Amino acid sequence: MMKILVTGISGRMGQTVKQAVELNPAAEMASTHDVGQDIAAAMQPADIAIDFSFHGFTPELLATAVAQGKPLVIGTTGHTAEEKAAITEAARQIPIVFASNYSVGVNTLFWLTRKATAILKDYDIEIIEMHHHHKLDAPSGTARTLAEVVCDVTGLDYEKDVMHGRNGLVGARPQAQIGMHSMRGGDVVGDHTVMYATDGERVELTHKASSRMTFASGAVRAALWLADKPAGLYTMQDVLGFND
Repeated sequence: MMKILVTGISGRMGQTVKQAVELNPAAEMASTHDVGQDIAAAMQPADIAIDFSFHGFTPELLATAVAQGKPLVIGTTGHTAEEKAAITEAARQIPIVFASNYSVGVNTLFWLTRKATAILKDYDIEIIEMHHHHKLDAPSGTARTLAEVVCDVTGLDYEKDVMHGRNGLVGARPQAQIGMHSMRGGDVVGDHTVMYATDGERVELTHKASSRMTFASGAVRAALWLADKPAGLYTMQDVLGFND
């Protein structure tokens, strides 16, 4: 039985991850944590920690995990470049799964987007995402990952070639551009679409989540997979074997 620490326990995802742990026969709850509490004490009885709290907590979480030699599954999004660098550095000493989305369906969407972009790279590519009105960051981590996949295949640069919304007289759309559009409203768990458009036709790849449990159960799956892995930085694509 893998003993799991769940951080951000007062949040919606923290509560859902707790339920996913309790439903998985190969895992059990070791402890929980909220920002402001003693993370070292919370991590002590656990074999691994699953974090869906806030990106600003990541440095403290990493330092504690490295000190105790505990693996991590990180599901928070919105990290700064410095926070991402800290995750990469910590992964030299402990195994870490770091993903913008732990849904099996969404990770299949990442894979399909890579394949479709290779075929349709000359099409106009737009990414649309929608989430509930409580979400703090935009675009979503999943939408950013989708854009990064497109950039990797096409040779575009995320910082230079992604257009976040459009307003005013922006001129004709250049072909070497990725449109990014974030919508917020209601209780939408998460909708993501990658659209490929050209004269005469349009192709759309869409994933819609109706329950946070799909993300939570995927995170627990990642934690179980990570149990015997050496230090390193892994993604959900590794967990699912898409990179084999």
